[in-house]
Amino acid sequence: MRMKTIRPGLRPFALAAGVLLLAGCASAPPRAEPPALELPAARWSDAAAVPADSAAALPAWRDLVRDARLREVIALALENNRDLRVALLGVEQARATYQVQDATRRPTLNATGSSSTSFTPAEASSSGRDTLNRSYSVGVGISAWELDLFGRVASLRDAALQSYLNTEAAQRATRLTLIGDVATAWLTLGTDRRLLALARRTLASQQDTLRLTERRQALGAASGLTLEQTRTTVETARGQVAALESQVQRDRHALELLVGRAVPEALLPTDADTGTDEAAGLVGLPDALASTVLQRRPDVIAAEHLLQGSRADLEAARAARFPRISLTASAGTASRQLGDLFAGGAWSFVPSVSWPILDGGTIEAGVARAEATRDLRRASYDKTVQTAFREVADALSVRASLAERLDAQRALVQAWTRSLTLAEARFRAGADSWLTVLDAQRSLHAAQQALITLELTEQSNRITLYKVLGGGNADR
Repeated sequence: MRMKTIRPGLRPFALAAGVLLLAGCASAPPRAEPPALELPAARWSDAAAVPADSAAALPAWRDLVRDARLREVIALALENNRDLRVALLGVEQARATYQVQDATRRPTLNATGSSSTSFTPAEASSSGRDTLNRSYSVGVGISAWELDLFGRVASLRDAALQSYLNTEAAQRATRLTLIGDVATAWLTLGTDRRLLALARRTLASQQDTLRLTERRQALGAASGLTLEQTRTTVETARGQVAALESQVQRDRHALELLVGRAVPEALLPTDADTGTDEAAGLVGLPDALASTVLQRRPDVIAAEHLLQGSRADLEAARAARFPRISLTASAGTASRQLGDLFAGGAWSFVPSVSWPILDGGTIEAGVARAEATRDLRRASYDKTVQTAFREVADALSVRASLAERLDAQRALVQAWTRSLTLAEARFRAGADSWLTVLDAQRSLHAAQQALITLELTEQSNRITLYKVLGGGNADR
């Protein structure tokens, strides 16, 4: 049987096709499964009864925030915050790095073309005549393309992919943190404005009482001790007003730093806002939560991608023990006449093999370093998961007692209000001293302050719980 031969002009392409087929048989390193989320599930008493996808019930931040002003402020922060912008640019950089690494898996085909002209005068020519030489050449070629027979290039690509995914998850974590921080700063500003309004009302009331006491003392109906005791309450209230005025300004500065620009007054909370559930800035969160919700936290996802990337780096380091095969091939044509440029063909095929024999232990040291990095990332992942669990458990513990604490504090305010009314009535009837009235006023003021602060704690707990659970699906 007669064997067919490959035409000389087609030989480089046939060889390249064979090499590509061989490269296609090279096996990439197996994809490692993400580590299991090891949690003390017994601490989640309802874990078995709650569906694994219960985190889907968490609202997006726009649904979490009840107040339209706060929604607008958060939207401004997402547009202008510098830290978030840096995180977004980091994602773009990591994506480009991955694309560059991914491109190394495929050969680079270059097209070349050249033309040269030389002139030799008769005095320097062996023929004794002026000589004009022209030459033209065109070609295509593959330059130093590595055949990934042992998965080194694929592992490097996977490491770059995991780095990109880690950066993307870190950006989502930054975004979620920003949403929570802005909401907390806005609510804190509103709380301090309410405290300032309360302090001003208290100061005005104490000043009225001081004027009344001064008139009573002038008429001999009040002692000098009573007058001085009343004056101390006025000065104390005035000091609180000054301190809270400064605190409100600092709160606004902190909020505008997070937003990245000045916030219009119309978007800020006022001292008329209340901390009741109907008027608060945030809605409640679902009661049923499964422990698997922690797997959706951006920081846990980022730590997982770091771990997966270290495994890919380890595979690449191990593959460095094996030969590296590179291919350089070209095919083209050359001619002295432009019209005959495509009449003839030329080609070259230059495979090369590099196999380290003596490297002073560099490769093994690289493998050991990659193994240590993998173990470090695994430990870091475990710590991230444990930290996430502790944060959620702490937030849930605080949440469990807040309703009862709020009820008790509201009852305390009502009790001190009644006590003050009775103390004032007894003082007017001459049955009690003015000191009893002052004590009741101070106690009522302290109870009202504590109630306002506790209402902020309840709202902040909703934010904290939302953050530590990883936010809603729309925030990812």
